[in-house]
Amino acid sequence: VQLQASGGGLVQSGESLTLSCVVSGSIFRFQTVDWYRQAPGKRRELVASITSGRSTNYLDSVKGRFTISRDNVKKTVYLQMNSLNLEDTAIYYCHLAAWGYDYWGQGTQVTVSS
Repeated sequence: VQLQASGGGLVQSGESLTLSCVVSGSIFRFQTVDWYRQAPGKRRELVASITSGRSTNYLDSVKGRFTISRDNVKKTVYLQMNSLNLEDTAIYYCHLAAWGYDYWGQGTQVTVSS
């Protein structure tokens, strides 16, 4: 299983970005996929999750601003991020757990400027 994250960049406060995570392997449609983030000097935190049945869960600070979705044909999970603020600056990682292992994408940097 390999995860390839993309879509990060430098934006101004209030703007939007969409991250993508492409997952190789046939298990994708059966697995929950998550987005985590890690800001400098802080612990990695879970931002959003989407199950195989498309149930979603969000970090309180992003509720109403971020939307996670998935396309099982493209084997891709998206994170639509609106109304970005300085506190959203971090490296964002996609994650999948399967067979007792944790699989991580390489991370994509999101930087929000004032």
